[in-house]
Order: sequence, then structure tokens, then C-alpha cells
Amino acid sequence: MSMKPRKQRKKLYNTPKHRLPKLMSAHLAPELREKYGRRSFPVRVGDTVKIMWGDFKGVEGKVREVDRRNRRVYVENVTRKKVDGSTVHVPVAVAKVMITQLNLEDEYRRKKLEGGE
Repeated sequence: MSMKPRKQRKKLYNTPKHRLPKLMSAHLAPELREKYGRRSFPVRVGDTVKIMWGDFKGVEGKVREVDRRNRRVYVENVTRKKVDGSTVHVPVAVAKVMITQLNLEDEYRRKKLEGGE
């Protein structure tokens, strides 16, 4: 494994699609971390996240879209006005968010979380 930044970036950009969900992991809030005994978990649509740093620091909202290729999430309350007056959702890097509430409607995801895998 190389430590050269160029090779690290190349590996990240050329990651196979079946490995992308794991790269979309975000830190869990302290209470979730204690409850489930793990530090991070992949972000999904429906999770509630809090933005920890950047222009939208402190904003909390539900994830409305996940862009795996660019490792970004779109949060409900994070928008910007365009010059023509319309509003667009701003993508936020996964590394900047912390999961405060998990969407556990999916049985497979619930088992994965509670099983400690």
C-alpha cells in the first residue's frame, strides 16, 4: 500500500461500486455510539445528521439524497439561493456530518447494527 497522495486519490476515485457504501460512513453521536458499541456507520437516506463544520455548521436535518460517487450527502435544510432566485440543495461531504438518529426501517440494516458487524 502506497502512502503517496496521488496513488491514494487514484485508489479512491477508482474504487469499485460495491465498496462505495462503506466509504460513506459517518461518525455516530455519542449516545448512539454507546448504545451500539461502534464509532461509525454508513449514511442512508432518512438518517438525521448534524453538520459538524463548514458553512452550515450546526444545521441538523434528514438526509434526502446520497451521492456515493462523490461521497456527498444532501441534507433537507441545507440550501443556497441561485442568482435567478431559485434554491438548490448544497452537497455536504460525509466526513463533515455526524449521525444523530438512524433510519432503522430496513431489517438488514438493523441486524447489521445490533450484530456489531
